[in-house]
Amino acid sequence: MAHILIAEARFYDHLNDLLIAGARAAIEGAGHSCEVVTVPGALELPGAISLAADSDRYDAYVALGVVIRGETYHFEVVAGESARGIMALTLDGLAVGNGVLTVENEAQALARADPARGDKGGGAALAALAMLGLRERFSG
Repeated sequence: MAHILIAEARFYDHLNDLLIAGARAAIEGAGHSCEVVTVPGALELPGAISLAADSDRYDAYVALGVVIRGETYHFEVVAGESARGIMALTLDGLAVGNGVLTVENEAQALARADPARGDKGGGAALAALAMLGLRERFSG
């Protein structure tokens, strides 16, 4: 049984609750355990996962959050840099599923976050588990 860390950038509570519900259901449905850690925003997700990886307490990681386009360039910076940081972690050998939604509006986020619709939280958890399986396959 693997122990998975769900790192969530809690900015939109109701959307994050849906992402977490989907991720938990996928992880627990696959027979694994999980716990959740909260960071202020999507830019902090890679750092939190990196710190957690140093603890050797987790087998895989799920990054969750919602970035909604606003009126400034900040959206591009947050979306791009959080994705880049998460990708760097995967290239370093961590099993990470990226469930950070980058959307134009709340309606798009809701359609993707809801476990009964897009279930991107569950999809990110399944991606983390798939990467964990690959890491185990290639390491032995």
